Amino acid sequence: MPELRVGIGVDAHALEPGVPLVLGGVRLDHPTGLAGHSDGDVIAHALIDAVLGAANRGDIGSLFPSGDDRYEGVSSLDLLAQAYEVVREDGWHLVNADCVLVGESPRIGPHRAEMAAKLAEAMGVEPGCVAVRATTTDHLGFTGREEGLAAQAVALLQR
Repeated sequence: MPELRVGIGVDAHALEPGVPLVLGGVRLDHPTGLAGHSDGDVIAHALIDAVLGAANRGDIGSLFPSGDDRYEGVSSLDLLAQAYEVVREDGWHLVNADCVLVGESPRIGPHRAEMAAKLAEAMGVEPGCVAVRATTTDHLGFTGREEGLAAQAVALLQR
């Protein structure tokens, strides 16, 4: 019988003017972007933590320290690919992942399929294995005040 494990990832970054906004590996036209050491992609970061957590391989900060200049401005899709390779080396394979963006803006509906495809491609899995959704907080909290964006992800791995 196959072994299954679930991992959960959460990430949040402040919105900052003059910074490109990248979500799920897709660059969106928006007046603010996510401040971060890499490209700040909260969806990809949450997914990285979910797959690493499911495989009991630490978290994004242990694999890609924010103080390491090698990761400054790097694409989070590249980090996701590297993190998933660590998981695969331990014999794990993604069954599915579900990612949820939390924020008032931007609306990602028109970009969800592209985001899911890019996240899946980074891990070398079928696009149908990754879901990307969004919700708002009805203007409550830092995401509701549009000070930042957050994301949560769940990943199911099988070995």
